Amino acid sequence: MRQLIWALIGAAALASCTPGPSTTNLRDPKASISSASLFDAARFGGTWQVVASGVPGCAGAQKWVWDGTGGYQVSGIDCAGAAKPLADRVVLTGPGGRLSARTGFGGEPIFVMWVDQDYRIAALGTPSGRWGMILSRQTPARPDLLKAAHEVLDFNGYDLAKVSP
Repeated sequence: MRQLIWALIGAAALASCTPGPSTTNLRDPKASISSASLFDAARFGGTWQVVASGVPGCAGAQKWVWDGTGGYQVSGIDCAGAAKPLADRVVLTGPGGRLSARTGFGGEPIFVMWVDQDYRIAALGTPSGRWGMILSRQTPARPDLLKAAHEVLDFNGYDLAKVSP
């Protein structure tokens, strides 16, 4: 009987070390979150690189092809939870940069919280805070624009220590 108890304790200890799906909350869900009110969906379309993410090293959704009718065909890597290939349609759902995917991004609303005037860098995330990232058209990103994107994430309740390159 003692051996069984010790075996169960050992199995429980090992199970606690096994990585599971990410449930890290990147932002305070009680904090307000905003989307870019002057969002131009056509200008947002194109190629982006992830320069900071809640999933370090994840390449992210790199291609955002605007269809001119309210949606994007998005491809790359889905950085919401376990990184996996992404090929999805993302549609504009509300004012500003509020978006929704069919299957990607953890099935959560996507907010483009900020994009600079020339659409070179953008801060995206979810109201729940389970997902967030900074996208840039330039790598490395311009330091002043990257700083501004970090400030936007911080303003929207994100823990900047959890959103890294």
